[in-house]
Amino acid sequence: MPAWSSEKARPGLFWPLAALVVPPVSLLARIERGGAEHLPRKGAFVLAPNHYSEFDPLIVAVAVWKMGRLPRFMAKESLFRVPVVGWVLKHTGMVPVARSASASSARQTLQQSEELVKHGRGVIVYPEGSLTRDPDLWPMRGKSGAVRLALEGNIPLIPMAQWGTQQIMGRYGKGIKLWPWRRRVQVLVGPPVNIDDLRGRGNDRAVINEATERLMTAITALLEELREEKAPPVRWNPHDHGQKETGRLEP
Repeated sequence: MPAWSSEKARPGLFWPLAALVVPPVSLLARIERGGAEHLPRKGAFVLAPNHYSEFDPLIVAVAVWKMGRLPRFMAKESLFRVPVVGWVLKHTGMVPVARSASASSARQTLQQSEELVKHGRGVIVYPEGSLTRDPDLWPMRGKSGAVRLALEGNIPLIPMAQWGTQQIMGRYGKGIKLWPWRRRVQVLVGPPVNIDDLRGRGNDRAVINEATERLMTAITALLEELREEKAPPVRWNPHDHGQKETGRLEP
């Protein structure tokens, strides 16, 4: 088992939250973790998982917690204004994200990167922005939120894949499958994506697209390893299939 980070060793709000979340998730899922050595023991990081179930944020959160780091996510700005919920989000260091792609959004990204580096925190960002539309649950076309954070703050960009969560709750599922308990769910963290040659050029659209493609390729390769099969040669793009993207976690 990896050593705890200093942030997890300190008392805080995450401990009572973990006491509420980890036991029931552990009843539903037997999480097999791989690649924990790629998750930094200290300092900032951007962790980018695939996303195909409403339940997989809980899987990712528990996996990251058990790997020794605190699982912080991006969350819509509006949630920070909700009584109680907003207080919890703020005091656990969750990262607010604006819905619009504008100059103010770009400034927010820079500020968020600086905050992550200053406090040595990690953040979990779903680069697809919403549940994949791919009919076979492969990662679809990525968005730019994760790579922008990583490029702005010179922060490690770490891919993650998870598989098996669909046995607990399918894509757009209306409920959790409670039986049988402890279904096998695999989580695999990969080495940081190499974007060193792109740093310092985060305002260049071509650079953002290249970094995003490298990230999605890395996530897909990890998922291929877990599924023991090859992904389609062309990544699913909702626009090509007349589908509307309804991202929730990033612009």
